[in-house]
Amino acid sequence: MSLQAISAGDSTASHLLILLHGWGANAQDVAGIAPYMQLANYTMLFPNAPHPHQVASGMGAPGGRMWYALPDIFDFDQPFTHQPDLQQSRQLLLDWLTALPSKTGIPLEKTVLGGFSQGGAMALDVGMQLPLAGMMALSGYNHGSLSTPISPRPILLVHGRQDPVVPITQALQNKTGLDQLSVDVDYHEFMMGHEISLQVLEVAKKFCEKLCKN
Repeated sequence: MSLQAISAGDSTASHLLILLHGWGANAQDVAGIAPYMQLANYTMLFPNAPHPHQVASGMGAPGGRMWYALPDIFDFDQPFTHQPDLQQSRQLLLDWLTALPSKTGIPLEKTVLGGFSQGGAMALDVGMQLPLAGMMALSGYNHGSLSTPISPRPILLVHGRQDPVVPITQALQNKTGLDQLSVDVDYHEFMMGHEISLQVLEVAKKFCEKLCKN
């Protein structure tokens, strides 16, 4: 099994932005941000999570995907690193990312990995194991603990103060944990819910543009 992705932007660009969708969404949903980013030096990839979306109480969202299952009621403070479906998605994503440079011609050192919600958690999990240019977690959380990155890289954290899905405390915990690991954290809070607003896109765009100049 290999991940399938939607591409956007200039295929001859020098840098690569990868954005992982959240629980119950899919690559097509998150690919909708591409026209708003307008990143001249980036090509963009939006992979589909490997598992069809499902919920504990019944059928999931039509066409939805997930990186791993979540119970109807759960606590973000409880680690779930060892879930079999999470372990499978982690390995698939790691293998896919590692193979990308030979296909795109863009090294990992010029690749930015980001994600929204569950995708943000996956980005923080897998991205720490790779020599990336940078990472982004938009309305994200972590899987129980943050590992030491194999190489220094800036990380963008953006969260809504009114997020009813992933509490703002998760972003604050991520910031504290990354600060303790001496990671360069670019942290932003906005008066919004669980969403990718135009404010978020503007911050993400500036973050990627800055990395491109480094």
